[in-house]
Amino acid sequence: MQTFSYDNKIVNKFMIATLVWGAVGMLVGLLLAFLFLFPNLTDDIPWLSFGRLRPLHTNAVIFAFVGNALFAGIYYSMQRLLKARMFSDFLSNVNFWGWQLIIVAAAITLPLGITTSKEYAELEWPIDIAIALIWVAFGINMIGTILKRREQHLYVAIWFYIATFVTVAVLHIFNSFEWPVNLLKSYSVYAGVQDALVQWWYGHNAVAFFLTTPFLGIMYYFVPKIANRPVYSYKLSIVHFWSLIFIYIWAGPHHLLYSSLPDWAQNLGVVFSVMLIAPSWGGMINGLLTLRGVWDKVRVEPVLKFMVVAITGYGMATFEGPMLSLKNINAIAHFTDWVIAHVHVGALAWNGFMAFGMIYWLVPRLTKTPLFSNRLANLHFWIGTLGIVMYALPMYVAGFTQAFLWKQFNPDGSLMYGNFLETVNQIVPMYWMRAIGGSLYLVGVLIGIYNIIKTYAKGSAVEDELTEALPLQKVKKSRMAGETLHGWLERKPVQLTLLATVAILIGGAVQIIPTLLIKSNIPTISSVKPYTPLELEGRDIYIREGCVSCHSQMVRPFRSETERYGEYSKAGEYVYDHPFLWGSKRTGPDLHRVGGKYNDNWHFNHMYDPQSTSQGSLMPAYKWLIRNKLDTDDLQKKMQVMANLGVPYTEEEIQQAYEDLTAQAMKIEESLKNDPDFVLSYEADRADKTASGVPFIEMHQREIVALIAYLQRLGTDIKASNTSLNE
Repeated sequence: MQTFSYDNKIVNKFMIATLVWGAVGMLVGLLLAFLFLFPNLTDDIPWLSFGRLRPLHTNAVIFAFVGNALFAGIYYSMQRLLKARMFSDFLSNVNFWGWQLIIVAAAITLPLGITTSKEYAELEWPIDIAIALIWVAFGINMIGTILKRREQHLYVAIWFYIATFVTVAVLHIFNSFEWPVNLLKSYSVYAGVQDALVQWWYGHNAVAFFLTTPFLGIMYYFVPKIANRPVYSYKLSIVHFWSLIFIYIWAGPHHLLYSSLPDWAQNLGVVFSVMLIAPSWGGMINGLLTLRGVWDKVRVEPVLKFMVVAITGYGMATFEGPMLSLKNINAIAHFTDWVIAHVHVGALAWNGFMAFGMIYWLVPRLTKTPLFSNRLANLHFWIGTLGIVMYALPMYVAGFTQAFLWKQFNPDGSLMYGNFLETVNQIVPMYWMRAIGGSLYLVGVLIGIYNIIKTYAKGSAVEDELTEALPLQKVKKSRMAGETLHGWLERKPVQLTLLATVAILIGGAVQIIPTLLIKSNIPTISSVKPYTPLELEGRDIYIREGCVSCHSQMVRPFRSETERYGEYSKAGEYVYDHPFLWGSKRTGPDLHRVGGKYNDNWHFNHMYDPQSTSQGSLMPAYKWLIRNKLDTDDLQKKMQVMANLGVPYTEEEIQQAYEDLTAQAMKIEESLKNDPDFVLSYEADRADKTASGVPFIEMHQREIVALIAYLQRLGTDIKASNTSLNE
């Protein structure tokens, strides 16, 4: 027997980080929920505006809360499953501290508006590089531990951990190809439809391989441990693993149904999404049936309660996902709050409760003391469960309400709710319920944190846990008599990793390569031209302020949408969009055809005080856009990067960019001055600034003018008749 120790220090660090970032991420989410009810709650504070906080919330919950939880579960279970200390304590600490620095960088940059706007991948290129490096450090540590293991066969949890490492690395690197303008700004190398496909190939599978597969590995380890029973079915776990990682990777295009994505790619996404329910529910059944025989303990054991609801939440979310990918249901649900309910069932029940169940089981073992209070743990469970129900159910109702109101017509063929705000006002009560549900869930989290702190305080942490095991026995490389093929594969980590990599690469290659390389998949439109210098700057402001979080730029080919917004969107309209801005939710109306719909003064007033132009609007004010001077220092660099990416800017256009920008801005300023009320306030502002000695910024030099230019451009390229498509 060999004596060695498990590293519990790294597990403790990740667990503490899980609790801290969980509270922070959910607190930001709760603030966002109240901003729907009080849009001007953070009035005139740019870094607390909804558009900037929303990606902070998603990143904090996904990568800070769930990310730290999965590392804690992996580092604890892997050492015990492999009967080996982690390969390198140094790499473990690099993983921990590097990950926390990345989270802090996100917490600083996103509220400052430094973002790529790509959902779940908003962080700019230096942070993307840091993520890749830290992920590689984690992978080396994991692979090194596998290679020095004392256990011959790799248990099912390890398979899921390997697939997680390989797939997240591929997804992150491929989706993060960007061309830097400066240290804090870059443009996606993909454009329009191609960018949308790559992003949702990443976005859907980030959910699959960051929020699902590692937690399935954690389920396969902790549920049998907690139940003190073997996993229900070894054979089912094999089918679950291989079918899940192969099928999941194909499902991304179901986020883009009825969009400008080619139909063949959409249909592939639908087919594989529907197939996905089989392996997903196979895993759920395997988890729940592992608990057979211990159901009587569920009444009294809070850890079991958390696990049961977590696995059930996984089953609900993975039934709903394939259902939402059916085109007739997607036509109703997409862009509505139904999707918000769906993702929060997964995040709060599956990830959240699995994390807390794991932590409640781990802490007494890492501190060698009983949990401070089972009653508090049970209270956490019931308050959290009530919070999930009160969050999700109103959002389902809100989603149904939005979908049906958007599609209602009067007998004369006109839209019954032609004013988008009429549909918004109908769902405000559901937003109150959502805020109450989120508050309950956060209260439960705080109770849990208190319980864990008290447990640590009365216990004595065992940082290096001594144990012993037999050394790994050398066996034949070929299959032994009576050994199954998969049994042989389980003791061959290199072969298993290569096969898992091939399984996840097939689907991505089949979908993405034709879209990138076959030009006929994305027909161009001759009337579509690149953005002018002022419009390009305005688009970057639109990205910075997170407008894509609430407004789509994709008119689907439904009568209800073409009546409301105009001609449905074409793939060729987006060929110069780096990145794409199709959006995934309509808190406000679609903007792809907004150009020319309102005059410049309306846009100015709408950004200064949205309720003055749209009574009952939930949109916050963006007054700083009226005050801020437009920064054009990198304008020519931006245009040069765009030219490098294929946007047909000539050298002459880049050289005279500042003159063109000023000329267009002056026209908008003149347009604004046609409003007598605007002229009076503008001249009063000039007088006040002059009297106080503060330099006065001419209107054409302010950010609002650039944003107006961009908004007035949207959708105008194909308004000319006889639009031609060029193969």
